[in-house]
Amino acid sequence: MSETTSRVLQLLGLLQSRRVWTGEELAERLAVTTRSVRRDVERLRDLGYPVHASKGHGGGYQLGAGAALPPLLLDPDEAVAMAVCLRLAAGGSVAGVGESALRALSKLDQVMPARLRSQVAAVHDATVTLPSNYSDSPVEPEVLMTLARACRDREHITAGYVDRAGSVTERRLEPYQLVTTGRRWYLLAYDRDRQDWRSLRLDRMADVRALGSTFTPRQAPDAAAYVRHSISASPYRYVARVRYEAPEHVVAQYFSPASVTIEADGPDACIVTAGADDPERMVFYLALPGCEFEVLEPPEVVRAVGSLAERLRRAAR
Repeated sequence: MSETTSRVLQLLGLLQSRRVWTGEELAERLAVTTRSVRRDVERLRDLGYPVHASKGHGGGYQLGAGAALPPLLLDPDEAVAMAVCLRLAAGGSVAGVGESALRALSKLDQVMPARLRSQVAAVHDATVTLPSNYSDSPVEPEVLMTLARACRDREHITAGYVDRAGSVTERRLEPYQLVTTGRRWYLLAYDRDRQDWRSLRLDRMADVRALGSTFTPRQAPDAAAYVRHSISASPYRYVARVRYEAPEHVVAQYFSPASVTIEADGPDACIVTAGADDPERMVFYLALPGCEFEVLEPPEVVRAVGSLAERLRRAAR
């Protein structure tokens, strides 16, 4: 493969990875002059890739959708089949697959002409997927794609949101990262009205819209850790810390990593943090590992352990 061909393919990959690139940015990434970038853009156009160029503030090169599908080593039928499969994989929240499928679907959707996109939508609309035990909160692929593009392009969004209490609010957000637990999808975002970070469930979001305006990235928390903490503690009335007389890897087998946090407390013990709204129900949950444990806090859960133990003793008699 010649150096020019390799560079053109690298240019195509860059244009697919972000919404807009300036000529200077592309030249720096490709280690060439802006004049070479212009020549390579023309080569992509000759191959059928619709590369748009705009001037002024916020302008640059952008890969758009054309009248025909550009040569991607996929014919139209293959492109439709690929998009349908990616929608099912992304919308089904398959652990380890959904995020990759979503990224691929976003790239394919970006260059797919309207004619093929309508075929994909027709197949999706005519298909009913039976819910599984591992995906109890389905999310529309269009919502996933809108949020994925907004995260990639650092674009403001608005959305309606229903919280755990059933209250409906309108959110103005800066989206940063999508997180999946295998059962549900979450968005790490900065809430512009509350001026704080939020973890939002996608199945509780409605009327998600990208506004077109962009934001300057903030120093964001680790998305996985933030969402894990939000799931295990933040939404609940009672948050318990429990010390188990067993190694971390043993106790971890009995809890979902998305619902608790576990930290080692020496080589033969660990501390689990978990949340719930009912202390007694939590005790049943905490007893699952079948080893010695001590509830460190809060006092409501400590009392629930004693109350439940006394009830079990009476039942044994």
